[in-house]
Amino acid sequence: MAHLGDCIGMMDQGIEQVSLSIPGMPAAEARLTRLLLMVAHRVDEILEGELKPHRINHSDFLTMMFLYSRPEGASTPGELCEFTSLGATNMTRIANALVERGLIKRGPSDQDRRRVEIRITPAGRRFVQKLLPGLFPPCGAAFAGFSEADKRSFSRLLRKLADNLDRLDAAPAPKDAR
Repeated sequence: MAHLGDCIGMMDQGIEQVSLSIPGMPAAEARLTRLLLMVAHRVDEILEGELKPHRINHSDFLTMMFLYSRPEGASTPGELCEFTSLGATNMTRIANALVERGLIKRGPSDQDRRRVEIRITPAGRRFVQKLLPGLFPPCGAAFAGFSEADKRSFSRLLRKLADNLDRLDAAPAPKDAR
C-alpha cells in the first residue's frame, strides 16, 4: 500500500497540472476535498482492520454505537439508516446479522406496536464495552501531535464544512445548461 504522504504529493501535482489547463478551477478547494476523502478512506481502512478480528465491519459498528449511545438503547430502522447513511436494504442485512449474533433484538415498539424497534441487548452492551478500549490507541495515534486547540479548530472547521454541505443540499438544483 502506498503511503498517504506519497499519494498526497501525487494529488498536489495532479491538481496543479489540471488547474494549468482549466482556468478558474478552484484548486485549493479541490485539494482540500481530495485530501479529506483520502484521509477519511485511510481512517476507514484502519478502523476496518481493528474491527475485523471481532467479526464486525464499520456499518455494524456504527449501528451498535448508535444503539449503545442512546439512553434507552433503542432506535427505529429509519433513524439508524439516517445516522449511518445506509439504505434500508443494508440496514436489514446488518440488523439480521447482529440479531443472529445476539447483539441486538428487533420487535414492536413499547410505545407504538405498529413501529419496529431495534434494541441493543445486554450481550451487545458487553460487546461494545469490550471492543471500544481496543480502538482508543489507534484513534489517539492518529491525532498525535495535535494540541487541544488544534483538535478544537479541526472540529470547528469540519462542522463548518458540514453546515456548508447541508446548505448545498438545501439549495435548488441548477437549471439544465442545455
